[in-house]
Amino acid sequence: MSQRAGGHPVTPDGRYFVVRGRLWRMSNPALSEESRERLVRDLMTARRAVRAKEPDARARVDAAKRALGERGPVWWDDGAKDWNRHLAKSTPYADWYASISAPDTLR
Repeated sequence: MSQRAGGHPVTPDGRYFVVRGRLWRMSNPALSEESRERLVRDLMTARRAVRAKEPDARARVDAAKRALGERGPVWWDDGAKDWNRHLAKSTPYADWYASISAPDTLR
């Protein structure tokens, strides 16, 4: 069984987690724990601001996600394509995804 991120399966290379069949980029593992925690707090604050309809909130969400490595340039350096937001079954992760047998892992 693969790693889990918030209860969702993580690709064997640790680059993505899967939600409802779609790949979502993981945070950059090279970030220090302190930096990651600060950026996640910033992200959560910005998401609350989106709900409150603050004017710059979406830009703050984007900035936090880019700093975390979840958007923008990829954090890996082997030249592999970014499959963020693609359906797992349509990517090089298709065989891995198909091999996950427990229904509760396919959320």
